[in-house]
Amino acid sequence: MRLDKFLKLSRLIKRRTEAKKACLAKCIRINNRIAKAGDEVKIADEIEINLATKIIQVKVLEVPLKNIQAKQAVSLYEVLKEIKKEEED
Repeated sequence: MRLDKFLKLSRLIKRRTEAKKACLAKCIRINNRIAKAGDEVKIADEIEINLATKIIQVKVLEVPLKNIQAKQAVSLYEVLKEIKKEEED
């Protein structure tokens, strides 16, 4: 499954277009490699998302074949690390 689609289905990023923009800005890594929106996501991959307010590192547990309910989205990944960024004045 494409990275941008996985991020949207897993609810890690709200929209697929936002996921694509994050990839273009080099804010997303798969297995410590800068990722493109079209990169394939596989089970056991580690994804690091560097957002404006936090950094999230997750391990992929399952890749869905179709759309899933929001309640099931958290079962797709395991959070390995979540770091909140300090606000700058």
